[in-house]
Order: sequence, then structure tokens, then C-alpha cells
Amino acid sequence: MKIVLQRVKKASVETGGRTVGEIGRGICLLIGIEKGDTPADAEALARKALELRIFPDSEGKMNLSLADVAGGVLAVSQFTLAASVKKGRRPSFDTAEAPDRAAELFEDFVRRLTEAGARVATGVFQAHMDVHILNDGPVTFILDSRA
Repeated sequence: MKIVLQRVKKASVETGGRTVGEIGRGICLLIGIEKGDTPADAEALARKALELRIFPDSEGKMNLSLADVAGGVLAVSQFTLAASVKKGRRPSFDTAEAPDRAAELFEDFVRRLTEAGARVATGVFQAHMDVHILNDGPVTFILDSRA
């Protein structure tokens, strides 16, 4: 499982011309699910995303977690994170999980965030979405359950 985590001032996702999820201050998670990913991967990365101390304290140091700042989470499934661009010019999606299994793991990941107390908004699985991200910093991290 791969996640691009961005600290945001605000973020939203639209599909079909309407906003389906939005947050103010918090984190936007672009989530790629690969073949072989498990609920244990979802659990580990959900915990890591929520506990990372990436928000500034009163002295400007990255020392506060999402809970410390009462931030929100925008979680968006993004299968292109599982792509390989090693050969040729066209991405290969051979390592991306099948849609049904990926949807299960994505929902499991979102459930874990919610159960941990996070306010979570999402996009629509397998839909074409417009994602609006106002990155704060910019602060961006890549989380990989296999790293």
C-alpha cells in the first residue's frame, strides 16, 4: 500500500460536478493499493498517517499530530500509485490490486481512521474525480507499507 500524504490548509474532491468530500486543515491521503496488500498494511499506514507529527507547534517545529490540531482527513483512492513506469512510455498497472479487493482494503483503511477518532471525508471509488488540494508548506510524505 502506498500513500502520498499532504498536509493541507483545505482539500476537496468533486465528481460529476458536485463536491463529495471536503476538509479544512488536515491531511489529504492519496492511496494506492497493490496486489498482496493486507488489512495489516491498512492498519499500519492508518496509524502512521494519524500519528505523524507534521504540524507546527508554537515555535514552528513539526511537533504536533493530526489529533493535536483537530484536523480532518480527505482519503482518495488512487490506483495510479501502483503503476510502474520502468519500461517504455506507457505505465503498467500489473501490480495494482483488482478493483473489488482494492475497494475492500480502501474501506478497511477508512474505517480504521474513523475508529481512531479522525473526521474522514472520501472521494468515490473508481470515479473520475477532481481533487483540489491547498498544500500547506508544502509538506508531502510518501508512506509505503513495503518499505
